[in-house]
Amino acid sequence: MTRASKVRILVADDHFIVRTGLVAVIQAESDLTVVAEAADGAEAVNLFARHRPDLALLDLRMPVKSGTQAIEEIRSEFPAARILVLTAFSGDEDIAKALRAGAHGFVLKSSTGEGLIPAIRAVASGDAWIPRDVATRLAVRQSYEELTPREIQVLREIARGKANKEIAATLAITEYTVKDHLKSIMGKLHVAVRTEAVTAAVQRGII
Repeated sequence: MTRASKVRILVADDHFIVRTGLVAVIQAESDLTVVAEAADGAEAVNLFARHRPDLALLDLRMPVKSGTQAIEEIRSEFPAARILVLTAFSGDEDIAKALRAGAHGFVLKSSTGEGLIPAIRAVASGDAWIPRDVATRLAVRQSYEELTPREIQVLREIARGKANKEIAATLAITEYTVKDHLKSIMGKLHVAVRTEAVTAAVQRGII
């Protein structure tokens, strides 16, 4: 197989060792080649525009611009871009945001040894790649109501250890309103106390 016929890939991950490992795994395949490496989301966007790869493999959590922001910008300028998300985070909110931004597949870093190469080939060829565990999380997500932007603000303040009175002062709302939001939050997250709400939100990638 000639170099010209290989699938050209952009790899973006802010951890050097992880990125180097990904590149090594990809370069070992005769039909794949890495044409660019990025250490943050902004660099990924710029390098995609410069190299026009067949596929971008993007970490979800990166500095400067997140993987989700990079996906949105790349797909905005290049609607046909094929993007595979790679992340160590498996919360359903993270997954939903990435797919909503325009990603075509999702691979957890814990499964890259077996799942990465098949995922790259599938997405590059025009297919979607949604592993079973990811699909399950998305299905479970349908049983939850979505939190409003204000409820997420309140939840973030709770996660910082603030009492209702402090949250009210920070967000310039009444303490009664904070309690009302908290009741709604716990109902939507299917939990009984505020500490469980924070735990559930972190696990799902909401905050």
